[in-house]
Amino acid sequence: MAASTSRQPHEIPLPPSPSNPVKSAQKQTSRKGKGKEDLSVPPQATTSWDALESEADWEWSYLTDPSASKVPPIFTKDGKYFFSLVGSSVKIHSVATGQVVSTLSAPRSTSNAVSSDLLTAAILNPHNSFQLITGSLDGRLVVWDYVEAILLQTIVLSQPIHYICAHESWRDTVFVAASGFSKKTKTNGNDDNAVVLRVSLRPVENTSKSREILAIGKTRFPTGLCLSPSGLWLIATAGHKVYVVATSSLISGFIKYVSPERLTCLSFHPTEEYFATGDDKGNIRLWYCLSEVQPVTARGVEKKAQTTTLHWHAHAVSSIAFSSNGSYLLSGGEESVLVIWQLHTGKKEFVPRVGAPINTVSVSKTDRGEEFLLGLVDATYVFITSGNLKISRSYSRIKLAPSIPHQTTSERMHTPLAVHSLSSTLILPSSHPSSLQLFSPSSSKLIYELEVSPSNRVSRRDEKPIEPSFVEQTSLSPSGDWLATIDARYAHDGFQNEIYLKLWRWDIKIGRWTLNTRINHPHGAQRVTCISFSTGLDPLLVTSGEDRAVKTWRLKLVRAKSETVEEFWVARSTFGFRYEVPHSAVWSQDASLLAITFGPYVALYDSTTNIPLQTLVSPEGNVSRFVHFLGKEGRYLVAAGENSLTLWDLVSQTVRWTCKAFLSISQVVPHPAADSFAVLDTSPGQEQRKTRVLIFRPVSPTPFIARSLPFRLRTIAPYLLARSSDHIFVGITSDWNVVLLGDNHKQAKEEGSIATGIVLSSTPQKRTLFQDIFGKAAFTEIPSTTISITEARYANLGKTTTTSVFAAPAYLMPGFEHIFDQLIGGVLQPRSDDLPIQLSHDDEDVDMDEEPTVIALDCVPVARVVRQEEMDSLLTLFRDQSIKCTLPNNGHPPKSKNFHVRQTATVISPPTIGAKRNSLPRRSVAAGSEIDVTASPSFVLTNGRKRKKSLS
Repeated sequence: MAASTSRQPHEIPLPPSPSNPVKSAQKQTSRKGKGKEDLSVPPQATTSWDALESEADWEWSYLTDPSASKVPPIFTKDGKYFFSLVGSSVKIHSVATGQVVSTLSAPRSTSNAVSSDLLTAAILNPHNSFQLITGSLDGRLVVWDYVEAILLQTIVLSQPIHYICAHESWRDTVFVAASGFSKKTKTNGNDDNAVVLRVSLRPVENTSKSREILAIGKTRFPTGLCLSPSGLWLIATAGHKVYVVATSSLISGFIKYVSPERLTCLSFHPTEEYFATGDDKGNIRLWYCLSEVQPVTARGVEKKAQTTTLHWHAHAVSSIAFSSNGSYLLSGGEESVLVIWQLHTGKKEFVPRVGAPINTVSVSKTDRGEEFLLGLVDATYVFITSGNLKISRSYSRIKLAPSIPHQTTSERMHTPLAVHSLSSTLILPSSHPSSLQLFSPSSSKLIYELEVSPSNRVSRRDEKPIEPSFVEQTSLSPSGDWLATIDARYAHDGFQNEIYLKLWRWDIKIGRWTLNTRINHPHGAQRVTCISFSTGLDPLLVTSGEDRAVKTWRLKLVRAKSETVEEFWVARSTFGFRYEVPHSAVWSQDASLLAITFGPYVALYDSTTNIPLQTLVSPEGNVSRFVHFLGKEGRYLVAAGENSLTLWDLVSQTVRWTCKAFLSISQVVPHPAADSFAVLDTSPGQEQRKTRVLIFRPVSPTPFIARSLPFRLRTIAPYLLARSSDHIFVGITSDWNVVLLGDNHKQAKEEGSIATGIVLSSTPQKRTLFQDIFGKAAFTEIPSTTISITEARYANLGKTTTTSVFAAPAYLMPGFEHIFDQLIGGVLQPRSDDLPIQLSHDDEDVDMDEEPTVIALDCVPVARVVRQEEMDSLLTLFRDQSIKCTLPNNGHPPKSKNFHVRQTATVISPPTIGAKRNSLPRRSVAAGSEIDVTASPSFVLTNGRKRKKSLS
């Protein structure tokens, strides 16, 4: 450590009193001309930093999808792929693996009036199942050939599109629910005025405008749009109303049916003429009103229709879908439960605890059967088998925003974020506040979810919301072997707070964190303000709390009775400073010093003895909330308050510089290798969704890099996986998205991140009767590239014969004894006797029995060659004992009076015929001999008492 600890605290010159900093500054200027400068008074600067000329936008990229889509995924015709809308792109996933195989992204709109290109709707072209039609908020309809990843056509409506639907009876035509032109716009950005249009996909020549657009009728902000399977009816839902019109008379306008609650989703029955809706009170209604519609004479009339109500959900219904045959209705919502309604009986079944609230429900019908696909609010896709109603597989990247909103989410002092170098993963908050998730940036996959504190995932609306436990802080040891977490639940109404310090050990064998020690209430009922690990082989842990105490913890080893060594964490020391509340604690790089902030003071302690070595005070007397050692040597110490920075030189024991600015410092992050550090500025005076990152060096109080980001950041951490000297960070935005930011940062391109063609069969192969009975073969989907040259050579030996043998169905094939010679002759080729035999020179003088040498082709190892004498003896045994053996009428094998004994030897002798069973007692069998149980089937079947009876 570069800082000297030999001087006593009373010998250290302290800075002047902060009560009168102006006089100190005047006194400093009055000493002009003197040969020696007083270093105890630092150079000061007061800067706004609001108009730095070097400020520019910082490079950044998402590690997560921008948001979880509320549009139900769409399956291809063969059921091998499904489409999901993510921001302004369409991602094509493999159903079998969940991997993204292609991403379709249309060019951004050139219109200046466009505020968002978010995709809101997608359907397959009913006349060409290889084409995908998407709609977005920028008012564009885009037609894709998703097999070749080609953009075919773009139709511009200049109105934000919310829903689209189409039917095979309307060629080159889609129906669109779009926002109408209105001067009144809601504060949330959604225009309450909407219109349903019939749009032709045929453009005007040399333009991107539609040749024909027909306005059907106006609605409120739409929540659903669909056509009946017959194509006779068009249904739209918006607000408290259902809008119905016959497609044969679109000019007549909508018939409106009133719902007692606000509608949230819509789905049409696949075979019958009725539809279902869900509302925000948890009700599902089946509407039987299409037979009563008289569109010509009843235009603009609001009516009530005959409905059937299904109710189980306590919260709003997010999505509904019918099964492929129409016998069942699926529904999901905030309860994280999939409900399966049997429509004819009214009974229901449940798939609980799917992991998060349900956003979308889709149904897929393939040759494997029917499957349900759930899209969760944390961007996870869950497949459920319809036969057993169990989760078969789930796919997710980073689970997004917390699924349970609660007050403590915005009141958190810290957002957990760490970079684990041993596993090359990021430790992030999960979709539930009581869990953490490990994400691998290299593979763009979620490794697993660590449940730190088991807690309730759902609370009913009618009851008081349950305050869940949440992970408040995390800290990784520099070696990556230990993880410390603080999970808490702050109670109200007189109950005690629940605060736990948990220490997790990294198990390198299984690649997971395992709980090692749990410490209840490490600082009593008070909040823990900071946790930090030291470096070294025997790390120490320091915690500070609002109880004005600082505690250190060490690792204790105990030898158990089973000669195994158990390790766990115990308290090492407890101390405080002037009844001040500690806010931040940090170890030096060599773990020799411990720096802790106590209000306006920064205290330095000897890490071994806890003896205070030095007390530092900011010249301005500001309260310090963050403190960090800089660089690998740790010569400098920086402390940050709400709007001030102070830098100390620990070698010269002076204040290097201090500055006060009109900014709000939310976090200070030191560079892991250099002497620089980054400051997050989230001043209230800035734009609401903007963060400034200022990077300082010890030489100047003016930042040498100033960058801005178009979003708010909750926290950032050095991206240790980059292995770069540049300033590269990973951060979490206010919308709980994970971003990688910094100059010259390079993000690995994941598979399927660009538009690429996919392999797709037009018609799925029909299952055979053999597959229905025994299932699909395990090798049917193995790619041909995995077959080696050697395997291909042997596969071609009997290609002409085996193909003709197995061409017919199994029940029409002849007996196996008739095709045995042809099959074996086509697969096994006879060995030529003319092959040259090469003997090793080492074996020339060895006197031993020589066996014919076999040359292994294509480096295929041959362990042993069966000689002709052995084969003849086996054939004789098989012919005499198996083929000629017939069972009597009672079904039992015949009793044989003979059994055979053969000595263990290299040469197999023919079985001895005619030996009596009782001619050789069991105890007289010589050691090392084996009983030939193949010679007599009765010997194998008799055991225990029956065997004794047969031997008598």
